[in-house]
Amino acid sequence: MPYATQNDWNAARDQAVWSRHGIASLALTQWLDDEFRTAPGLPGRWRTDGTSAIGDLDGRDIRLAVGEEAASGDLLLRGMRRGDAVAVRVLDPAASARRGVSSIVRAPHDPEARVTGHFEAAAHSATSTAVDGHHDVAEFVGVVSFRFGDVDLSLDVQSTERGLFAAFSDATSGTDSYRFRFLQLDAPAEDGTVTVDLNRAFLPPCAFSDHYLCVFPPAGNRWNTPVRVGELLAV
Repeated sequence: MPYATQNDWNAARDQAVWSRHGIASLALTQWLDDEFRTAPGLPGRWRTDGTSAIGDLDGRDIRLAVGEEAASGDLLLRGMRRGDAVAVRVLDPAASARRGVSSIVRAPHDPEARVTGHFEAAAHSATSTAVDGHHDVAEFVGVVSFRFGDVDLSLDVQSTERGLFAAFSDATSGTDSYRFRFLQLDAPAEDGTVTVDLNRAFLPPCAFSDHYLCVFPPAGNRWNTPVRVGELLAV
């Protein structure tokens, strides 16, 4: 991981979540069709051509491809796409305050929760389900196996620019922690070893806003053992 200490990692997460237009600022995800329409909380009128979000915004003609942004007062508008569906998102610096969410509950750092695992390449796909009920196909590159305390666990992992990624749930999910969490891992070494640091388990964006479309963990990543480390709740 690029952060030398847990405190550095926590600080980077706080910046990503609580900055002016950070993760917690998402106020709306508005799906579009081919007719110009308005929506509560969305400035201007918007439609899609099937590829980008097209807006009539404050007298400006705006076109937002995936990830492109435009400002409207304090709001930041961002284009997004899922499959063939296009949306525009509204990032509002006041959104988290209106929801009454302002901090992340974290468990104390546990050195025993940082272990060495082993990656085994095993490309496979599985049906995924997002929090809004949308089904898709997720592609996995392999499995990371490791021992946590006296329990053997494994993670189906996906490939990212930073290494490996997984979503998981555990015996605390939905009670003492959010209903699932995410974990980013460095790419494995040549011998397949990979560091698994559950202290760096982090909350998915949908813990901060219902307008995110996070995907639930695959069946193999739903553990019966409790994981009382890392980020737990947004409050």
